Amino acid sequence: MSLRKAVKRQFSAANDYRARSLALIREKGPGQAQFWVIALIIGIAAGFAALFFRLGIERLQAFLYGTDDVAHLHSFAETLPWFLILVLPAAGGLIVGFILNWTTNDGRVRSVADVIEGAAMWEGRVEKRAGLGSALASFITLSAGGSSGREGPVVHLAAVMATWVSVRIEASGVTAREILGCAVAAAVSASFNAPIAGALFALEVVLRHFAVHAFAPIAIASVAGTVINRLEFGGVTEFVLPQKGGLAFYVELPAFLLLGVVAGVVAVALMRAIFLSDDFGNWLQKRINLPRVLRPAIAGLMLGGIAIAFPHIIGVGYETTSRALTGELVLHEAVVFTVLKVVAVSITMAGRMGGGVFSPALMVGALTGLAYGLIATAVFPEVSGSETLYALAGMGAVAAAVLGAPISTTLIVFELTGDWQTGLAVMVAVSISTAISTRLVDMSFFLTQLARRGVKLAAGPEAWLLATLRVASVMRKKEDPRAAGEDACWELIEDGVYIDGNATLDAAMPIFEKTGTPFIPVVTITGEGEGPELWGALHHVDALKAFNKKLSDAAIEEHS
Repeated sequence: MSLRKAVKRQFSAANDYRARSLALIREKGPGQAQFWVIALIIGIAAGFAALFFRLGIERLQAFLYGTDDVAHLHSFAETLPWFLILVLPAAGGLIVGFILNWTTNDGRVRSVADVIEGAAMWEGRVEKRAGLGSALASFITLSAGGSSGREGPVVHLAAVMATWVSVRIEASGVTAREILGCAVAAAVSASFNAPIAGALFALEVVLRHFAVHAFAPIAIASVAGTVINRLEFGGVTEFVLPQKGGLAFYVELPAFLLLGVVAGVVAVALMRAIFLSDDFGNWLQKRINLPRVLRPAIAGLMLGGIAIAFPHIIGVGYETTSRALTGELVLHEAVVFTVLKVVAVSITMAGRMGGGVFSPALMVGALTGLAYGLIATAVFPEVSGSETLYALAGMGAVAAAVLGAPISTTLIVFELTGDWQTGLAVMVAVSISTAISTRLVDMSFFLTQLARRGVKLAAGPEAWLLATLRVASVMRKKEDPRAAGEDACWELIEDGVYIDGNATLDAAMPIFEKTGTPFIPVVTITGEGEGPELWGALHHVDALKAFNKKLSDAAIEEHS
């Protein structure tokens, strides 16, 4: 047999084996070993996506601003001509406007909130076209000077990759959510060089439960993402603290309790500023009939105007965050930079430019903590530790309150800095800030974003599972011998009691509650001026059974 025929036969056999394996996975779902392999592949892919996203931003940013050291971009930008600082964000915003107008139906950037919604309501899947467009838009925004973070876009990009895999293998909701969790964990780990926090972030923020069976594959993916990061950057931490601890625990802990209160208020102010700015942007766009493609450009122009005097708002802000953690800023600088960063992030988000809130929350938190620490150490110098310790605790406290993720955020702070000796101070501040913020918003920035769109996930599965069940999938068709009689259905329709077949059970249950009828006619409107067409009937008992099964499945998944 010739070598060519042997190679061809081996290739054909391998292809047949792959096809049979894929068919088996589609039919029965992946086995444990197969799923771990999938988790590893997803982790590597998401890790490379996060790495290339970061490196790409740095390369393009260096090209646009003309510097080889993007780690000190803010300092370098002070020497650039004012018109360049003004024009770059505006030009980037214009490009972003065209990208989002082409790839989305609403001009809105997809982010972590959409990943959470996909995990809860869409069988672990997110929009692919809009997701890719959003990643590209955020890439341009962060490179050109937008004031946001790179982690949110990377998380959604990883979710797009997970969605592709889930669609490819026709994964069930449970399997798809776990694949989604693997992708998110790897993306966060690769972004922060934080494998422990990445795994917990996926469970705490995206899946929103700590299923034991999901932990192993998510941990595998998280470690894979971290390895990709360390192949490029090594095992160094993102920030380096000047000294360790110096905390007089029993005396100084009350100060960190109060810092938690301050950080919680600042976190709420940051979130509400973003939401109020978004509402104002929507109102203004409608009022002056502004094309949505120009909205990011106008926001970019506003950012450029601020950056002329305060270039610290450009990009993710890690230089300023690092200066806060090392105590290189004085009190008035910390306060002014905090206010300006909140304004800049609000403009970026309201302008639909893209990016995330994680890095801005870290920066705002570090500045808040530093300002608080400078005051505390000046008032009580004999019992106070370093003001940089307050900056570290403030960074974790504000970020945890914004993300609604006290566990993973605390670990991210530790892994970003490598300082595990000050854990008690950080945990105290984080717990207080999170407790305060969850009373004033819907648990977190992401869940409040969803609530503003009418997706209420913060209240738990009892509140949103009904929205995942379509009336058409639960109703009894009129041909069904167990369905309600057509005459009885038409009587109710004439009384105005009916529901569209494309509606969900969260719209149907209030009708049952209000009318007390055992069934609701299901109709569709065929055209303007025409009467409804009867599909069948939705029975109250069927709706309750379907809801109960959803609750049971959710409980099994969460506690398995």
